Amino acid sequence: MMDSLIQLSFLVQGILNRVGAEYDVSIIQIRLFGILRDRELSMLQLAQYLGLDKSSMTGLINRVERRGLVERSNSPRDGRVINVQVTAKGHEIIRVVSKKIAEQMNAVTNLLDEKERSQFIALASKMLFTLS
Repeated sequence: MMDSLIQLSFLVQGILNRVGAEYDVSIIQIRLFGILRDRELSMLQLAQYLGLDKSSMTGLINRVERRGLVERSNSPRDGRVINVQVTAKGHEIIRVVSKKIAEQMNAVTNLLDEKERSQFIALASKMLFTLS
């Protein structure tokens, strides 16, 4: 079972790497966009979600900000806090990359019949919920 889970994770990472490379977006940037796609968060919150230290988080945001994909702003509640949000250009990248990832993931999951897909989703959701 462990081997199957590891192989599945390699498959998913491969898809993320290939699609990301096509659009010059790294896996960590894909994760960042997944977190920010529908909300604005502070640098500290993002670092915690991504498991990054402060300097790594700053470097990541600097890179995507230079490309015009995110922007920083001061928190209206606390001027010391810097928030990050996705720009219109960033949302377009998210839309295109998400669509491409979904297409490639569907090619994998379509190997399962409808009942197997439902079971797979239920079991994966249960494991993720239990571990989070």
